[in-house]
Amino acid sequence: MRTALVLLFLLALAAVPGSVVPQRNIDAVKVADWQDKHPQLTPIYDKLGMFDVFGSVWFSAIYLLLGISLVGCIVPRLRIYWRGFRAEPPRVPRHLGRLPESRRFELDEDTDAVLARARAVLRKKHYRVADREGGALSAERGYLREAGNLLFHVSVLVVLVGFAYGQMFGYKGGVVTVVGNGFSNSLSQYDDFAPGKLFSPDRLTPLSLKVDDFHVKFQTSGPAMGQPESFDANITYRTSPDAAPQTHDLAVNHPLTVDGASVFLVGHGYAPVVTVRDGDGNVAYTGPVVFLPQDASFSSFGVLKVLDAQPEQLGFEGFFYPTYGYTRATGPFSQFPDKLDPVLSLTPSHGDLGLDTGKPQSVYSIDMRHMKTFPSSDPKRLGPNARIKLSPGDTVQLPDDMGSIHFDRVDRWVKLQVSDSPGKGIALAGVLLGIVGLMGSLFIRPRRAWVRVARGGDDGRRTVVELAGLDRSSGGDLAAEIDALERLLRGEPAAGGPDHDPDHDPVHDPDSATDSREHA
Repeated sequence: MRTALVLLFLLALAAVPGSVVPQRNIDAVKVADWQDKHPQLTPIYDKLGMFDVFGSVWFSAIYLLLGISLVGCIVPRLRIYWRGFRAEPPRVPRHLGRLPESRRFELDEDTDAVLARARAVLRKKHYRVADREGGALSAERGYLREAGNLLFHVSVLVVLVGFAYGQMFGYKGGVVTVVGNGFSNSLSQYDDFAPGKLFSPDRLTPLSLKVDDFHVKFQTSGPAMGQPESFDANITYRTSPDAAPQTHDLAVNHPLTVDGASVFLVGHGYAPVVTVRDGDGNVAYTGPVVFLPQDASFSSFGVLKVLDAQPEQLGFEGFFYPTYGYTRATGPFSQFPDKLDPVLSLTPSHGDLGLDTGKPQSVYSIDMRHMKTFPSSDPKRLGPNARIKLSPGDTVQLPDDMGSIHFDRVDRWVKLQVSDSPGKGIALAGVLLGIVGLMGSLFIRPRRAWVRVARGGDDGRRTVVELAGLDRSSGGDLAAEIDALERLLRGEPAAGGPDHDPDHDPVHDPDSATDSREHA
């Protein structure tokens, strides 16, 4: 048990890097951005598996050891519990008056009748009753408390199995889709994809969809101004190439689920549409460019690589501001996340983008080793590199007759996450088992009770009854339980019954001649 607790603590501790460091299977773009900002830490983090914490060897080792430890806890305790479940209640102690709660009273009835009533009362209270020699009864209840405890431990094991099964056979992928465009559930369509160790591409659901429209509403006043109130996307999807198209409103906590695969809306941003002409006047590029939000006001960074431009390839990198603002202290910034006054601020360059070398590059950065920027016409104001500013409808000619760029309009993009976790049903069952087991271990109270009857009293003609109880868990109201048993043994109605008058209850009446209880 001590080992299991230590491993549980280590598992929680090991999950912390997965929440702090960007994970490839969640957002590969953030991982690439983090690596660009921390080039010295990147190789170390890669070796330690920090960008895929929950699939790393060391994290897997912890939960595998935890599973083995839980089995080691459960199996011996099952044997002990089974022996205890089949065992009879313990024998009657010699001195019942020494127990935490005990009562002693006399009745004008035969001992056999009192014993029979005591047996019936205890069984009605769900006690397991055993007859003892000398006119005594042993009783015990609450056997299911330990069963609840064991069930809780089994549930943790089930959750681990479900988690491991989902990690091995499931997958998770992300794709950025511009509004108006579509997506097909195939490996080539994903921007980032994290398969399980035993994943097969045959498991991919034949799903295709098109993002028809996107709606977002921002707070326009108050302390939360600029925060999104809601955002959702209207999509049209097909469950197979031959299936009829269906529509769905994709929103936060309202995913699309098809044959086990779930499509979530996890982000959004802007994709300015531009047209670039090269030095010969030909259209070298036209279409949307995805810009990634950098702050809550959606100041967004983006890169455009124009490979077909002549006589030299062109590159553009810079920012998109949905609602443009400028101060001398901060420079350009976005005043509001909605596109009220959109502006593109770009730094153009020309030369060789280096994409023909076969070495992979990030789509969100430009290899500047063979690229040249255009010098600024006013270095004191604009810096050493020329920057161009465009509003929708503007066209800017590049220096040296290298071409031009036209800002057509602003589209939006959405980030979709497609995942299939086949073990989530197992994990959910484990969680439900854990709740049931935890409720049993918290609310079921194991108790023992003993009754001994004998002829006695001052004249030797009355039946003396000794009643005692023991609570095997803390926090229970044992006194009330023993009081209730005493009332029933006396043949009186239960407390609060229709015929019960607490003002005339001989159990609590100090003047009652029959109340000779002794409290230990």
